[in-house]
Amino acid sequence: MGHWWVRNIVEPGKLPLLLALAAFVLTFVVTRVITRLIRAGRGPFGNVKAGGLHIHHVVPGVVLTVVGGFGAVASDRHGAGGAVAAVLFGIGAGLVLDEFALILHLDDVYWTEDGRKSVEVVVLTAALVGLLLAGFSPFGVNDLTQQELTDRGSAIATLAGNFLFSLVALGKGKTRTAIFGTVVPLVALVGAVRLARPGSAWARRFYGGRPRARARAALRAYRHDRRWARPRRAVQDWIGGKPDPRPARLSGRR
Repeated sequence: MGHWWVRNIVEPGKLPLLLALAAFVLTFVVTRVITRLIRAGRGPFGNVKAGGLHIHHVVPGVVLTVVGGFGAVASDRHGAGGAVAAVLFGIGAGLVLDEFALILHLDDVYWTEDGRKSVEVVVLTAALVGLLLAGFSPFGVNDLTQQELTDRGSAIATLAGNFLFSLVALGKGKTRTAIFGTVVPLVALVGAVRLARPGSAWARRFYGGRPRARARAALRAYRHDRRWARPRRAVQDWIGGKPDPRPARLSGRR
């Protein structure tokens, strides 16, 4: 285990990336726990205010992201400074993306249906960073054995194939399948070979003169959305909290 850690994490300089990912995920989890407690009126936590102004946690998140980002650029990947900067960047990114929906809509939509976009962005970001971390690095490691060269070559070829399938799935309007397909083998392949979603670039290009294909695509999309809408909402509620059913913005959102 120690040899694997040195060869694949420390020597290629991936330790800051691992620390940033861990800080990012932990910050998101802790932030969601605290905001749920504030929303429920439990615990010692409360909204941060200054002169009657509600300070959203995206504000310190932006500060930490800037400090951590510039610190990472100025630091050595193998030094303590790079590790500290990576942690600061991960914490800041976690705070910022937890309120991604607020930035997107320029409105306090944290506990609304639109606020689910923050959870989706955080999950997708963690998956993509995990992909970068888990992939074998062909650079930065000296004196590779023939077996290690073969393993890295196979890994790169697999990632390249998954990436191509993900591009096709993305063109077919299957964004989540495309992104997770870059992480989990064969997921993107399934999205690439199945019918495109109505309105996607693939459907407009290849289904224009095929009414039966358009009808089948619309029917399949309807059935898929009806089948998976409730489980997807349940998972989102479990991760990010159940949104407020009322469309109006609440005065105390957390």
